[in-house]
Amino acid sequence: MTSTPTRVLVLNSGSSSVKYQLLDMRDDSRLAQGLVERIGEETSRIVHTPLQGGEKREKNGPIADHAAALKAVAEELSADGLGMDSPELAAIGHRVVHGGLRFTEPTVIDDEVLAEIERLVPVAPLHNPANLVGIRTAMAMRPDLPQVAVFDTAFHTTMPESAARYAIDVETADAHRIRRYGFHGTSHAYVSRETARLLGKEPEEVNVIVLHLGNGASASAVRGGRCVDTSMGLTPLEGLVMGTRSGDIDPAVTFHLKRVAGMSTDEIDVLLNKKSGLVGLCGDNDMREIRRRIDEGDERAALAFDIYVHRLKKYIGAYYAVLGRVDAVAFTAGVGENAAPVRAAAIAGLEELGLAVDADLNGARSDEARIISPVYARVAVAVVPTDEELEIARQSYALVSGEVNA
Repeated sequence: MTSTPTRVLVLNSGSSSVKYQLLDMRDDSRLAQGLVERIGEETSRIVHTPLQGGEKREKNGPIADHAAALKAVAEELSADGLGMDSPELAAIGHRVVHGGLRFTEPTVIDDEVLAEIERLVPVAPLHNPANLVGIRTAMAMRPDLPQVAVFDTAFHTTMPESAARYAIDVETADAHRIRRYGFHGTSHAYVSRETARLLGKEPEEVNVIVLHLGNGASASAVRGGRCVDTSMGLTPLEGLVMGTRSGDIDPAVTFHLKRVAGMSTDEIDVLLNKKSGLVGLCGDNDMREIRRRIDEGDERAALAFDIYVHRLKKYIGAYYAVLGRVDAVAFTAGVGENAAPVRAAAIAGLEELGLAVDADLNGARSDEARIISPVYARVAVAVVPTDEELEIARQSYALVSGEVNA
């Protein structure tokens, strides 16, 4: 008698890369992980790490396309006895950046779902096409296996219209699907739930402000496990200051640059998405390098840091007002998990709101979820490492396990 399959392969397909993890859902353990990068170039590379024994392997050489990349992934998994043809594989879970308003939960992919993801390409031109390529390639390799889409936008579909709508002509907005969708939702869902666990409570009992601070950065207000506001909007450009993105900006800046500077729409797009944020302010988007420069007296780096923190404080205060009661502020992602000075500066001066950071707890290095506020603080400040791959695997397995067990 064949045992019930319990493994999920998680794929995150970018325009020139594929990140992957293989997990066993009996205990959420990781069996392998890896990265294929620079797809389509002569200098392509795959780095594969078996996590149940064995050493990291790296191969360099041209990988023509995503089909070749997934074939290389399958070969690496097979070398560890974990092949994509394994009967122990229950599903393949795919990160899909934009699901619009239709997809509010993980969804088994069929032709209709593929068509809808494609229809959303105009509002996610950098992400959805790459996600589609990864999905179609995986489907061709394992047409018998459930393929599940887990959408970055899904967690934010619980926002009320008062938070999701922009104050522009309703007919125009509806005709072109212009509204706040939000992103990083898989991370916000995982971190808000883990923060509740850290507090010894159920998600339904807790109000959390989640600060996902990486090269891309976003904030969310989560009331009782449901998102009620988030900083990213129609695209991932809105909101916090990021590594290369401006975040919030007067929309008239774009008109000014077009009329006065003679810049094209595409040039303004590149400016705001790739040449702004921290890199635009000081030439660096690595917070470690910015802090090093600050320590050496670099005024541009110090100003960039201050602008970054100022925007963070504004969102903490705004979302405190939206929620009314806050039980925790949770920092996550690369900067949020590792940059103690950012956490300290973002919370400094908010003592009247019940927020404070303990310097020793904040400065201690750890990969574990932890509280960094003093015991007397009315609102907990937490560092909660995000785990989007585990969240995708959990959602995918929960969706298909009924089918698998039938």
